[in-house]
Amino acid sequence: MTESVEEGTRPDPDGGRLANRPPGYPNAVVWLRVGILRDWRGVLGAFVAAWLYVPVALFTAVLLATTAALTLAFTGGGIVADQVPHAVRDAPIIGGLIDSFLQQSGGPIGAFVGAAIAFLVGLLVIPVLRFSEVDGPVSLLAQLVGMVGAAIVLGLLYTLYRVVLEHRLLRVSGARDLSRRERDLILPILHECAQRLGLPSVPRLLVEDDLVTTNARAYSRHVVVTTGLLTDSREEIAALLSHELVHWRTGDEITSAFVRGVGLPLVLVHAVPTWLMRTFPHPATNLFVFLFFWPVLLTMKYLVQPLHRADVRAAEYRADLGAVVTGHADGLRAVLERRKSFESGRSGWDEAVCAEHPPNELRLDRLEQVQAASDLAEAEAPSGRVVGPGELFGGDDPVSVRRPAVVGAAVLLSVCLVSSLLGVVQWGFFRPATAVDGYFSALEDRDVDDLAGWLSPDVEAAVRSDDLLGRMVESPDYQPPTDVDVTAIDRKEDDATATVSFVLGGERMESELTLRRDDGATAGIFRGWHVVGGVSTLDVTSGQQGLLVNGVSMPENPQGQSVLAVPGVYLVTAAASPLSETPSQRIGVAPGADYATPIQVVAELKPAARSTVDAQVKEYLDGCARQTVAAPQDCPFRLSGYQGAKGITWTIASYPTPQIDLLGPAAAQVSTPYEEQGQVRVSGTYESYFGEEEFTETYPLSVTGMVTATGAELTFQPEVDE
Repeated sequence: MTESVEEGTRPDPDGGRLANRPPGYPNAVVWLRVGILRDWRGVLGAFVAAWLYVPVALFTAVLLATTAALTLAFTGGGIVADQVPHAVRDAPIIGGLIDSFLQQSGGPIGAFVGAAIAFLVGLLVIPVLRFSEVDGPVSLLAQLVGMVGAAIVLGLLYTLYRVVLEHRLLRVSGARDLSRRERDLILPILHECAQRLGLPSVPRLLVEDDLVTTNARAYSRHVVVTTGLLTDSREEIAALLSHELVHWRTGDEITSAFVRGVGLPLVLVHAVPTWLMRTFPHPATNLFVFLFFWPVLLTMKYLVQPLHRADVRAAEYRADLGAVVTGHADGLRAVLERRKSFESGRSGWDEAVCAEHPPNELRLDRLEQVQAASDLAEAEAPSGRVVGPGELFGGDDPVSVRRPAVVGAAVLLSVCLVSSLLGVVQWGFFRPATAVDGYFSALEDRDVDDLAGWLSPDVEAAVRSDDLLGRMVESPDYQPPTDVDVTAIDRKEDDATATVSFVLGGERMESELTLRRDDGATAGIFRGWHVVGGVSTLDVTSGQQGLLVNGVSMPENPQGQSVLAVPGVYLVTAAASPLSETPSQRIGVAPGADYATPIQVVAELKPAARSTVDAQVKEYLDGCARQTVAAPQDCPFRLSGYQGAKGITWTIASYPTPQIDLLGPAAAQVSTPYEEQGQVRVSGTYESYFGEEEFTETYPLSVTGMVTATGAELTFQPEVDE
């Protein structure tokens, strides 16, 4: 027996890091899977509490509720009373009674109602903020899937950490190997119980030096007992070991470890107050801890523990049946009758889980019912048994996962297929490059409405309503950018910059377009992109008349005018005039330009117009010369001196060469430079001291005035200084 005992307690040489795992499972994966999938309620509670920030939400809810209650307790009466119609409040007697009642009771009522509403708002605001950046159902689903995936991975890693390093962790916490006398006392009992439970192997047994408490605890590959247990009777020791062997065989520690792993952020925070209360047991410590950690403590007590309770209690009832199977039900009954619990935790989480164990009285009732049924079965048939190892452990795979596995695989495959399809659609039709391609395609097609759809909403409205822009772009004279090539796209979250190469006006150019992701989603799923800006302006400088861009008349404004323009090449001309001619010019607007492009054209005087103006000036001067008066009316010359002159004759000695300065396509200023002045000669007689004498004078001759074009006619209008 001694040899077998020692061999049974040695680590399995073939087990590696998973030595001493329970038998009955085809492999370690099945063992871990069974434990992980058992308690879905506990996993859900840990996930919600830790990953949806329930303690933070609880703190916010209580803070808002307290603030609302205190505020409405003093102001709620007046607020409620103000809601009563004036006709009721002004009624004799009854109106005063109602007003007085509401003034007195409205505060407490308002405080209660306000606190309840504020509590609900505070409880929901944190989860809502958790998903505040979600922009659609798919994004919400993706974020939830990501959270669930992260929680599962964390739970798996934590479970493996606890299982693989379990022996080292127990040693660090104070457990040790059994001494020779301890082995001789307890190992035969352990093997006897294992044999009756149908277990071919046993876990590794460790002991803690604690003579005060009687405690036993099963882990994934170990069972730890205290030295206080060794002082109990053999029957009680066997009952407790049978109980712990069932926990070990069914992998209850794996279940607990996975739940802890999923809620690890909360578990780590919860460990602080529990460590303080265990290390410094004092009412003041408990009050201090509660004041600072009450959201975490209440979350554990009223959310995580209740959801974990069903599996914990089922596991305890199942483990109690181990004592019945091994024939040590009396020993377990004796332990339950005099102890509150014989399993205590080594951490705050373990203590919280142990607190969810069924009450001892209920466990005794269940134990007595099963034992009575078993005794009755054995009395009727010697081989009869109500509970045996097969019923207790449920075969090699107690958790049926075939149907859930098929459903899960189908759901996972469907999610992958739908996600892939949505990803293809997103990549094909809703990526930044799509917006760039659509923008330049609309320019190439000269489709202003389509172009507006690729712009930001504020610019889109302006483009759609601008008839002038539409006519300029639809004109055959408009040349859009060609040979467009998106060379690079630099994306940062919802903003992107596209580097685009293109040909504009026969010249290869490169520019950058700023893109931004749409606020709304197409079909509630896909978020596209739009070009920020995307349009520029053409500035028509002041003083230009009859200007045409792509054959479209530009508005005339003394202060100048700006018109919308999209990237491309525009043909700038001026309206036809008999006075001037304007050489056409092409101006280019580059994509992404954030500056205005000025339009400044220079008109040129037509040679035929100069001849016409010169002829009209000569005709005007000749008409002035035919007048035989000292001051010809509306003429640029007059006689000076020679009072009472007679027989006045004016002769144009030489005509001036006027300078014609265009003021616009249909107007010009006529002036005479000093060096281009002509001469006018005047002769006649006058009465002098010596009698009638002849005189001759020569004056410089210059002409000023305006030339205007009306239809096909030019008209010179002289200007004469009075």
